[in-house]
Amino acid sequence: MIDELHPVTREILDLLEREGCWRESFHHQAVRTSEEAAAARPGYGLHQGAKAIILRVKRTKRDKFFVMLVFPADRKFDSQIVKAHFKARDIRFATETEVDTLTGGVQPGGVPPFGSLFNLPVYAAPELFAVDRIVFNAGDRRFSLAMRSADYRRLERPVEFAFIA
Repeated sequence: MIDELHPVTREILDLLEREGCWRESFHHQAVRTSEEAAAARPGYGLHQGAKAIILRVKRTKRDKFFVMLVFPADRKFDSQIVKAHFKARDIRFATETEVDTLTGGVQPGGVPPFGSLFNLPVYAAPELFAVDRIVFNAGDRRFSLAMRSADYRRLERPVEFAFIA
């Protein structure tokens, strides 16, 4: 079944294996929203979901770049705080085409919180680390992984700042 999923799923599993990280996996129906994903992961709540979104940040006409924000799935990010952090004139969600291009074909809703696999800088809300375990779609809307939040912090090394509303 793993071989049917996006190749990034195998990359994440190999990374966790290589680093000796505890993990739990879930095969489920394709999910699109955080709420659907939480319902498909027995023993985990929405707050433990690590929502990964890709934003396009625009500072000037020529200074535009993409970043990944990771935060608890039951929360929302404050766009004004994010804009101020990046000294941006504008921020917006990456389009489906941009997500496809940036991630090598991962569908929105399946993007894992490992931006480093896509050469994206990762910014995490400190609240993400208030729980022992996080869970996320791992490159496919039909496959989720749970891992210790401390291991995620150690492996991904996100920049942490408070951007939750």
